[in-house]
Amino acid sequence: MKLVAVGHGEAPHRVEAAIVFCGPDVAVCFGGGQAQHIGAVALGIPRPSLADSSAPSASASVLCVTGHKEDELARAAALELATEFGCRVNVAAGLHVDNATAEDIRLLNENYVAVLADVKRRISSEMGEMPEGGL
Repeated sequence: MKLVAVGHGEAPHRVEAAIVFCGPDVAVCFGGGQAQHIGAVALGIPRPSLADSSAPSASASVLCVTGHKEDELARAAALELATEFGCRVNVAAGLHVDNATAEDIRLLNENYVAVLADVKRRISSEMGEMPEGGL
């Protein structure tokens, strides 16, 4: 296994990710804000698109801790990464700022998006782009 870490932003809105390469598969753990934790996990599985079997797509299963809202972040990242790289992708996400305002949420999300872009670049450099034609 190989571990790579990336991060973006300043406290208390900093978001970090640890990428673990598990053979042909990838696990990514996003944490950020004042209290990193696991709020939701998603498993993305690549598959051909239902609309066009020559195009790549993915399905995802999600588990969310009651009262947490990271399920949409984890699911979207798992789907995006599994589709782009054609491998199974496990995503865990936990972002928290005490008494978060709309501005806190905006900054956390902005940093999350930036870290996800870094994650994609690092996976691409380690695994290479998915071959043309997909799965």
